[in-house]
Order: sequence, then structure tokens, then C-alpha cells
Amino acid sequence: MNRRTVRALHVYRTYFPDPPGGLQEAIRQIALACSSYGVESTIFTLSPQPQPAEIRRQEGGVIRCKSYAAPASCDLGGPESIAKFRELSAQADVVHFHFPWPFGDVLHLFGHRNKPTVMTYHSDIVRQRALGYVYGPLMRRTLRSMSAVVATSPAYARTSEVLSGIVPPQRLHVVPLGIADYAGAAAGASTDILTRLSLDRRPLFLSLGVLRYYKGLHTLIEAVPGIDADFVIAGSGPEMERLRDLAVRHKADNVVFAGQVSDEEKNALLGACRALVLPSQLRSEAFGMVLVEASMFGKPLISCEINSGTSYVNEHGLTGFVVPPDAPRELAFAIRELLTDEPRAQNMGREARARYERLFSGPALGEAYSRIYEQVVSGEARS
Repeated sequence: MNRRTVRALHVYRTYFPDPPGGLQEAIRQIALACSSYGVESTIFTLSPQPQPAEIRRQEGGVIRCKSYAAPASCDLGGPESIAKFRELSAQADVVHFHFPWPFGDVLHLFGHRNKPTVMTYHSDIVRQRALGYVYGPLMRRTLRSMSAVVATSPAYARTSEVLSGIVPPQRLHVVPLGIADYAGAAAGASTDILTRLSLDRRPLFLSLGVLRYYKGLHTLIEAVPGIDADFVIAGSGPEMERLRDLAVRHKADNVVFAGQVSDEEKNALLGACRALVLPSQLRSEAFGMVLVEASMFGKPLISCEINSGTSYVNEHGLTGFVVPPDAPRELAFAIRELLTDEPRAQNMGREARARYERLFSGPALGEAYSRIYEQVVSGEARS
């Protein structure tokens, strides 16, 4: 099918090369996947140090303005960011916002009124409830004005009070996050990190991502003392020191803090691990891109039931185990099951890979979003 070129402008508070996170990677993957379907992407973002102001990356151009403050992880720009956004949105065919970012709603408020808009709703506002009350009227106005709103899993579309209460059903779409397959290309990744961290003696389980309050890593640390395996926590973030102290208190000497890892080191850890553990306990973990990455590598998964997309990626009993949140005993049981029954772990890994190919691959992602872009640009998506 021949499609005309669609110019998409992604809008979010932070983006590469600033410290990475799952949502930035999600935006990158959408842009990469859509490029095969005639979509040219630009990403508009803020940065504490926006020099250079323009960066060319494989997925598209990144345009950065100054972030003057970031209260409650809400980066705030100045008048120049509003002016730059208006300039870029005027050139775009569709403006693609990523929620939550309240300053993005401010940008939308001052943007071009008749421009087709899409919003990917990545997560409810969970911890910053005071912000939610203040921000609520603007949030509702923004969501109602969108040409299309995308939830990242059926569970989030069904259980989010914001989505079910504000967005008209005919404008609400479900598109799982996805990622292009790089597992084969990563097969030859250097394993130096395994030697450096002395991880070549026994099975290892991996937790990967920014160390934030909702990642549930405190539960992992409480669960693993006495288990004959290594538990690698790879990533950096505001919870690092608290988690280190917790590991000392619980005598969890089998927990290894790897710190921030490179892509090559991440690939080596994914290739070597017995399973990926994502014990997030709050709905701020709306999807869990690391679950998709581990599925791509054919690894079984352990996650928690928080009524978000994590239990859509990880199908309990098939691709791994879904356990209650904040439940170290149940988490330890799931870990021991995969540790002691290697054939079962391998079979779950194969099922995870098959589910990745069917639902979370690059082609599936690009086809779905490019279709939504075409609909909103043509006016079909709005009633």
C-alpha cells in the first residue's frame, strides 16, 4: 500500500542523549518502526543542558529547549520553548504527545488549534496526587481535545479511571509498545561485564532500568537472601543509596549493583540471565519495556499484578510468573521455580519470544501507529 509521507512531531519532557528511561525508548521505537511506513519523525523535548539544540539521530531529529526546573519530574520550559513548539507544530502533519507531562499540556494550549493530535497515555499519575488535583482541569481539557488517544495495553484502557472517564470510546485505541528485534545482532556482545562483576559462577537473574520508587526492588532484595543465584540490578537512579543500604540490612550479598550499563553490557546481561525480574508495585509501571526486551531475547519473566500492561506482556504460566506486589515470599517462590526447573524456564522463554514476535515487534508497532496517523490526518478518527 502506498502512503504519502506523514510528518510526526513527538513531544515529551526528556529524550536521548539525556539519561535514558523506558518512555524515551518507547518514543524511539515508535519513530523507528513508523519510518518504514512513510512517517518522518521529529522529537521536541527539554534538557537541563540543551547544547546542541538540534541532534540528528537514526529515528529523526531531536530539538531541545532549556529545562529550567523539574518539580515532581515535570520539566518546565520557558517562553522560548513555547515559541519553538509552535514553529515545529506548524510544520508537522500530526503532533504526538506522550502522557504524563503537564508542561506538554501547556504547550498544546498555546499550539495550533486545528492540528491533528495523538496522545499515547503511558501511565496514570500515581504518586503526585496533589499535582493531579491541580493539573486535573487542564489534563481533562487536553485529553478531550485529542484526535486519538492510545493506551499501551487492554488492561490500562480498561482500568484507568482517567481514560474510561474522559476519552470517548471511539477515539481510544490500544497499541502495545514494541521494539525492533536486535537480539540476533547482540549475540556477539562482549561479556566483559560478566567477568568484571564475577557473574560466571552461578545462574543470574536480572532487573534492569532506572532505579525509581515504583520499581519494587526493595521486595526483590527482601526475597533473595539464601537463594543460590546472583541478582543483578542494572541501572542508576534516585533509589540507589536506599537500595544499597537495604541490601546490607537484609544481608543480601547475592545482590549485585551494576550501575548504569552500556547497550553492549545490557545485551550481555540479557543474554546471560536465567530470567528478567520486574517487581514494580505501582501502576506507574504502565507497561515495562524491559519485559519486551527480555522476551525478544527468549527469557522468561517475573512481574507483579498491578493491573497494568505488565501482565499483558508477561502472561502468567506461559511466558513466566505474575506474583502479587510487595510480596517477597511469593517472589522468592517464582524465582526458585525458574532456578530449579531449567527446562520449564527454557520453555517459558520460547513462549516469551513467540509472544514478542506476534505482538511487540517493530512491524506490528509501525503498522498500528502509521494507521492512526493516517486516520487523524484525514479526519477519520474524530467524531
